[in-house]
Amino acid sequence: MSSLSSHPLPKTASVHAAETLSPSFPQRAAWGTASSLRAWQAEALQAYMASQPQDFLAVATPGAGKTTFALRVATELMAKGAVRRVTVVCPTEHLKTQWSESAVRVGLTLDPDFTNAQGEEGSFFDGVCVTYAQVAANPGLHKRRTASRPTLVILDEIHHGGDALSWGDGIREAFQGAARRLSLTGTPFRSDDSPIPFVEYADDGDGVFRSRADYTYGYAEALRDGVVRPVMFLSYSGQMRWQTKQGDVVEATLGEPLTKDMTGQAWRTALNPAGDWIQAVLAAADERLTAVRKSIPDAGGLVIATDQRAARAYAERLEAISGQRPTVVLSDDAGASDRIAEFSAGDERWMIAVRMVSEGVDVPRLAVGVYATSASTPLFFAQAIGRFVRARKRGETATVFLPSVPQLLGLAAEMEVERDHALGEKKREDGWDDELLERANSEEQASDQLAFPGFEALESDASFDRALFDGGEFGLGAEAGSDEEADFLGIPGLLEPEQVTTLLRKRQAAQSAQPKKAAPVSDPRRRREVRKELTSLVSAWAQKSGQPHAFVHAELRRICGGPEVARASVEQIESRIGQVRRWFVGRM
Repeated sequence: MSSLSSHPLPKTASVHAAETLSPSFPQRAAWGTASSLRAWQAEALQAYMASQPQDFLAVATPGAGKTTFALRVATELMAKGAVRRVTVVCPTEHLKTQWSESAVRVGLTLDPDFTNAQGEEGSFFDGVCVTYAQVAANPGLHKRRTASRPTLVILDEIHHGGDALSWGDGIREAFQGAARRLSLTGTPFRSDDSPIPFVEYADDGDGVFRSRADYTYGYAEALRDGVVRPVMFLSYSGQMRWQTKQGDVVEATLGEPLTKDMTGQAWRTALNPAGDWIQAVLAAADERLTAVRKSIPDAGGLVIATDQRAARAYAERLEAISGQRPTVVLSDDAGASDRIAEFSAGDERWMIAVRMVSEGVDVPRLAVGVYATSASTPLFFAQAIGRFVRARKRGETATVFLPSVPQLLGLAAEMEVERDHALGEKKREDGWDDELLERANSEEQASDQLAFPGFEALESDASFDRALFDGGEFGLGAEAGSDEEADFLGIPGLLEPEQVTTLLRKRQAAQSAQPKKAAPVSDPRRRREVRKELTSLVSAWAQKSGQPHAFVHAELRRICGGPEVARASVEQIESRIGQVRRWFVGRM
């Protein structure tokens, strides 16, 4: 990617250059001064003010501070009189509020509640925050607003300009006449060939048109500077069993080489809220969060679910595991922003959401994640992982739990690879190919469904597969709930990346040095049989004793030891069966 950051100035030079810029709104709050800017923000600001372009595309990894940079540009332009109004366009309603609150801290008042029906914001506002959908609903209105006064339009996560034909067409019409346009993104690529408005494309000579950024600050650079956290991925495999629409019962191991359809069905079986795979992974993630909170007391976790039904079910399971009710954010409704803000400011353990916190939402204390969604496009994955990389202090490491699905493991391994948005076909003289526009975002939308009519998830179990960190893979596989798995879950949350890598290598070396045990016969049917027997006995004892099922299971764990049933071995389950039988004959 062509970028000023390919030849960065020394950090001291960058900051010194930024300090020569005009003061920003001296009569207002002193925030975002040159001395408080990160080196990349100061360098990007210098580049912008030196060229004074109508269009500027800044690509910065999630968590790097794009909002701070953009608002500093806004205050500079307002102070110089180059613009008299600021319009921020963002993907969601929640982000409108977030932008408005950040703007207040630099002395800008942006109306997050502006509606198309108003037509104009109050005279005491410096501008508005709107969504892409809002602009697309009435581009003519926003065109008139933009033309009435010199306006800076900040297009947050500009790749959303290609989400739908109406969105792209809408922002083109509305903001073509803007005095300045500042486009921001943390993921400069899309899953389709739909061009992004106000973004320059150039042919590198291979017939593929790629986006050109005016400034780029990538994940690898941000890691080097300590601006973002490194991410450790823990992937989980397991045996899946499901019924196809033809009525056939299929068994497969998640992560083994399968056809695309079988991989999707095994993946969906793993994410089934009633299955044992998700129970074991949520329990492991909660155990990891407990370990992290020993060094980062307010660390929080986020489960990203595929749909609202799954989110509610996961919340029930997590409450039983952690003893604390998770914050559930089901949709971008009036109360969602408040719930996210309360979670961000508090110290609760878990939040569960569908899509609305996958992009742009700032919850810096998120340190553990569970990727429990069927979305697999590079765009969605990068933005979802972006929720966990914002660093507050050096040494924090984020952990994300993944299904062992080849697509996801590949994306996890490529975290430090930067991409441009590439258009696979040449641009026609009269505009972009209509067929490309008609296919806008179809792949990304379809990938989130994994729809298999007539499909029914039957059973699943989980096993720890591997850890991915710093370009390496660690671990030799282990049963869920085993000491080997615990070695990885218990790694401290406050370590330098080099220390994390060293610990992972030691864990793997220790496992390799252990005498090889005779491989147990893998008999999923036997495990299902004893689980069903235990369930039946627990139900009968609960009815006889008047005790809740959950209490009976907890008492069995106390007496017999071992993890919850979903993570227990056949031998551990058989031990509990024996205990319940002793209760029935009066032997406690």
